[in-house]
Amino acid sequence: MSAALEIQNLEKRFSAGRPAVDDVSFEMSSGEIVVLLGPSGCGKTTTLRCVAGLETPTGGSISIAGALVSAPDQGIAVPPRKRDLGMVFQSYAIWPHMNVFNNVAYPLKQRGLSRADIEAKVQEALDLVGLSDYASRPSAALSGGQMQRVALARSLTYRPKLLLLDEPLSNLDAKLRLRLRADLRRIIKQTGLTALYVTHDQSEAVVLGDRIGVMRDGKLLQLAPPHEIYNRPADLFVASFTGASNLLAGRVRSIDREWGSIEMGDGSHLLATLGSGIAIGDSVTVAVRPENIALGGSGEVNRFNARVVSRQYQGVQTAYELEVFGGRIEVVELGTGLRFDDGAAVPVVLPPSLCWAYPQDPEAVSE
Repeated sequence: MSAALEIQNLEKRFSAGRPAVDDVSFEMSSGEIVVLLGPSGCGKTTTLRCVAGLETPTGGSISIAGALVSAPDQGIAVPPRKRDLGMVFQSYAIWPHMNVFNNVAYPLKQRGLSRADIEAKVQEALDLVGLSDYASRPSAALSGGQMQRVALARSLTYRPKLLLLDEPLSNLDAKLRLRLRADLRRIIKQTGLTALYVTHDQSEAVVLGDRIGVMRDGKLLQLAPPHEIYNRPADLFVASFTGASNLLAGRVRSIDREWGSIEMGDGSHLLATLGSGIAIGDSVTVAVRPENIALGGSGEVNRFNARVVSRQYQGVQTAYELEVFGGRIEVVELGTGLRFDDGAAVPVVLPPSLCWAYPQDPEAVSE
């Protein structure tokens, strides 16, 4: 039976200086998949390891199914083996001297189940991961993707309260990752398990997560459904880390509720959605995704004349580098055709609701 997870004010310090996990709080409902996303060193794996009991927090609390499993201030630290968790690691962590059946059956044997129950549960788990015909195959004879499916099956056999996955696809080649990430979501949803998933891959997070939590420097910056993360990022780091690669400097000249008129480097004015705490006269960075800019578009708002500096044909899309605002931006246009030549003049439209102005933060765009 899957269970809810509640983390309150979690902190983990390894030494003096900045905490690896810094006052992180969030809740997961039963059956939900939450993906922690961020660059290396952001605290996502340390958060997962604290939930697993593999790291001892220095502050805050963790509850699984309403029961406290970690609360340093109260002296509570339930051992990992008593938290009823399933874990899938970056390394496959399967025993090479065992065949597939025995690898998957191992946790059930440790729990003392009968032979009949073990056989039934192992077969059910292998069916789920698409390895029903591989039970007797030696583990050493499996491909990387098959090994990861065995590791997943092993973690599902005893139906843990919570499933923890630490970058389980990162050791696989790109084509296999694409196939397995969709399979992973289907399998987890089919079992009804609550799952906490860690990755640095944005596309993986979008496919797998019901909600995505973006982390930086130990802090949880935003936790929201994928469409909200991509269409309403909480700050400049969330926007740039998830693909808003056009970062344009400007100054706020006027404000009308959530909208701001931003004076750009060439003196033109761009209407953008304002982040919190921005006032008239502030220097800002406007983040815009390349795929949200329309080439040759019509409209009276945020329509500017640009010039094609270069283009890169990519088969199903073309990436254009344009000169506008006294600088350069990237625009991605879907389709197999090439519409504009180098040096061509082309109008561009930047939808105001998809241009986000934030206080300037050099560190947020350098990671």
